[in-house]
Amino acid sequence: MTQELPASGYSDGDVDTNSTCVTSLEDLAAQRYSRRQALFRGAGATTMAFMGTAVLAACGDGDDDKKLEISAGSNAATSSGRVVTLTGSPADGEAAYATSWAQTSGTAVTLTGTGSVVSFIAPAVSAATDLVFTFTAKTPVGQARTAQTTVRVSPSALGFAAVPHSLEDVVKVPSGYSVTVMTRLGDPLSAGTAAYANDGSDSDFAHRIGDHGDALHFFGLSSAGGRDDSSSTRGLMVQNHENLNVQYLHPNGPTNVSSGPRPAAEALKEIEAHGVSVSEYQDAGSRKWSYVKGSSFNRRITPNTPMSFHGPAAGSALLFTAYSATGVAGRGTINNCANGITPWATNLTCEENWAGYFRRDAADDAKRSVREMTAISRYGVTSRTGNFAWSTASATDSIYTKWNATITGAAATDDYRNEFNQYGWVVEIDPYDPASTPRKRTALGRMGHEGAFVRAVAGQPLGVYMGDDSRREYLYKFVSSAAYAAADAASTSRLAMGDKYLDAGTLYVAKFNADGTGQWLPLVFGSVPSRPATGAYPEYVFADQADILVNTRLAADAVGATPMDRPEWTAGNPVTGEIYLTLTNNNAAGRPLTGTDAANPRHYNDPKGGSATAQYGNPNGHIIRLRETGDTTAATTFRWDIYLFGADAADAGAQVNLSGLTADNDFSSPDGCYFSRATNPAGQINPVLWIETDDGAMTDRTNCMLLAALPGHVGDGGAKTITNTGSGGATATQATYQGAAATAATLRRFLVGPVQCEITGIDMTPDGRTLFVGIQHPGEDGTAAAPSSHWPDSQTGTAAATVRPRSAIVAITKDDGGIIAL
Repeated sequence: MTQELPASGYSDGDVDTNSTCVTSLEDLAAQRYSRRQALFRGAGATTMAFMGTAVLAACGDGDDDKKLEISAGSNAATSSGRVVTLTGSPADGEAAYATSWAQTSGTAVTLTGTGSVVSFIAPAVSAATDLVFTFTAKTPVGQARTAQTTVRVSPSALGFAAVPHSLEDVVKVPSGYSVTVMTRLGDPLSAGTAAYANDGSDSDFAHRIGDHGDALHFFGLSSAGGRDDSSSTRGLMVQNHENLNVQYLHPNGPTNVSSGPRPAAEALKEIEAHGVSVSEYQDAGSRKWSYVKGSSFNRRITPNTPMSFHGPAAGSALLFTAYSATGVAGRGTINNCANGITPWATNLTCEENWAGYFRRDAADDAKRSVREMTAISRYGVTSRTGNFAWSTASATDSIYTKWNATITGAAATDDYRNEFNQYGWVVEIDPYDPASTPRKRTALGRMGHEGAFVRAVAGQPLGVYMGDDSRREYLYKFVSSAAYAAADAASTSRLAMGDKYLDAGTLYVAKFNADGTGQWLPLVFGSVPSRPATGAYPEYVFADQADILVNTRLAADAVGATPMDRPEWTAGNPVTGEIYLTLTNNNAAGRPLTGTDAANPRHYNDPKGGSATAQYGNPNGHIIRLRETGDTTAATTFRWDIYLFGADAADAGAQVNLSGLTADNDFSSPDGCYFSRATNPAGQINPVLWIETDDGAMTDRTNCMLLAALPGHVGDGGAKTITNTGSGGATATQATYQGAAATAATLRRFLVGPVQCEITGIDMTPDGRTLFVGIQHPGEDGTAAAPSSHWPDSQTGTAAATVRPRSAIVAITKDDGGIIAL
């Protein structure tokens, strides 16, 4: 029932500070937002966000002089991240009065606007908090009156309606949001480069945006052109370019792509379309984004760009090639997937599925030692042509011949037998210095790097968390020898900071125990045993630390790490420090009924399409999270649980849909994950986690997607025993630990992409009001003659039937200017 306010205007009951001349805030909140109250399962009405300016009247200061009567407009209830507009009267149009607003109490906010109408973004709060504002009006003779209004701010809540499943060829976002297409495949980065024709005739990808855009990050620029981590209006977009829709890069598709010989011009185009791009982005005002074609910061880093090696493996004979007789230099980066960002504002790009680009002729096997062949086989350098047969484009030009790892000379410096050892690293790039040489950080190990999330806590060593994206590979952590000094974040010698923190330390691999605990196992020469003989692999004895770092997978095998269901992106909760790892999927061979474990607990079937094609194993994947003992990066033990299990809610039973997903939040194959920046309300107190999918199991129902979540913490669920079912009907049980089930309040689908795309790459501006998302390989199953997608042209509904699709970044903004997702 309504509680009457005392004469003082304050009560500590169900009504908080509110002018005594108005109805109870709780009463009006309940009347106007009963539907939201039901949606959020009975939470108090004032904890729900009022969409827009609220409705309660406010009074003046009670003076009997009525010559100047004013109102501070409506009291309001809202939640963190929402736009609140304060409107007082008399209005600005009544020129006789001078009007102004000021904040009287509560968490400080920034008021924008002047006169009688101002607005602000509701701050992050941990509990309902009242902000009080005073409106003042003065007559020309100085008579002044004031009135107050109160805005009650509640903790963050997801503030959008879930986007339904979609098979359309557009990017779909919630009502109240807008999409702007930004840099696309082929867009020119230099003033002298022609516009992209998109008909296969284009060349010079060393000056164009590359293909298959993946992980991305927005590095702020000041108006003067220097580093500015707080800038939300100008910045450098650094994006990985992982792979190719090669059929669309040439007029009629590629020539002799399976075996060669390849035309050199075609091969060069394909090589240069890989790597990393840096492009300047600018906001013309009110989040009207575009890129700057001829910016002096624009840059392409390709498989031909000079690199230098740093850390313990630099100079190792395992890195000697005809290009680098000392093993300290190399050329290029390739298959760049996820990323990492350092506190000193450099970009860590991660080389993932590099092995398949190399050719090794059949005769090469006999020329290799047993040790070499063990390492080669473990990493999968087994192709006889290479992915695109680039080595066949020339017999003399090393741009092409370096992709042939066959032994042809007397020594390693006579050929490119070791070239594949120069790939599989984390590469540090200074985005602010186009002339700088990227550095490969060998202390972080060589593998199929997906990402490298950096956790920096002052006084603790730096921690870098890395997934190795292949079935039954591992989660790794690098811990720096140097304790992190916060002042180093401002250094202008950015790559020197990388030397300090990324070249010396200990590399660990994770072992997940059945009781919900885990261990970090050090990969240090002298403590790593020889890798035992396994199947066709003979015993492998490590020669030194460089050997361990070049052949990190073999070392992880040797110490008994836990094989995972495709470890992909890592992300850290900026408040709790907990680390999230996406495990995209596994098949029946990689995760058989009898081969599950607590951290990878499912084997099941997810029938696909009208023909109910069987998909056994773990086709929908899951997300695991861990919390370090003592919350320190240097911890050697941790606790873990499974945050979410992917599932198709329409046909998954309780033993598969363990997280209780619905049509509004079901997903398959989690890939990218990212927490909103801690510089805005979406990244504070209870940060928003973003989940991107790279799905093949559920694409009969919906295109790939992006979800927003408000996760809890490790241990918010409990022990669970799953009954798995194999293809022959046999069953087996598996004990595990799972987090709290998902609800409509904690997980919703925010975006669905166009046909045959992957959603990958995500960041936001520091103010949280623009979200950048990568749309990779739309129409990947089409042909040059019959494209299966026409995006991004199709975003406006005007695409011609023959237009070719292009990977691109989109900028997503909220129409009212608020914080994305809240």
